[in-house]
Amino acid sequence: MTRIAPLTPPYPPGIEDALRRWMAPQVSHDPLVLFRVLHRHPELASRMRVLGAGLLAHGELPAADRELVIARACARSGCEYEWGVHAVVFPELTADELAATVHGGADAPVWSRRQRALVGAVDELHDTATVSPGRWTGLAAHLTDTQLLEFLVLAGWYRTISGLANALALPPEPWAARFGEDGDHAG
Repeated sequence: MTRIAPLTPPYPPGIEDALRRWMAPQVSHDPLVLFRVLHRHPELASRMRVLGAGLLAHGELPAADRELVIARACARSGCEYEWGVHAVVFPELTADELAATVHGGADAPVWSRRQRALVGAVDELHDTATVSPGRWTGLAAHLTDTQLLEFLVLAGWYRTISGLANALALPPEPWAARFGEDGDHAG
């Protein structure tokens, strides 16, 4: 049971349209529990949507990089909820890559050099709230300055979303992917 109950239909005026705007166009599922909880505070939800949608639909990082950063940030935060939604809605990673975001390190054999740089930087940000000079140099070998900025915001945003979903005790969406049998994660 969530700590703050999600809205249920029939929704207050304007909320149903707002919830539909939050959902990716290719998704036929009902609005996410996270979105329905956030819409208990429509003004906050509206402000959050601008950044979230901007990162997903208008970013400069390639979609596979974006989803790798999101999956790793969620896994490191122990957020099966958001990790599982992205694994299904934005299927940019292979099954082995998805598993490695949860159960592997930055040195997992499944990663390319670029992916190792991304995963290592997400891990360092998670552990230290910064990126060391050596890690930055490795990341900068693969990303432009604008992509580096976007990477930092993306990793931080999904750490925030993970904390929100975890603190609200959101159960996984019934159709979403799961971490695995043992529930272990990379954090």
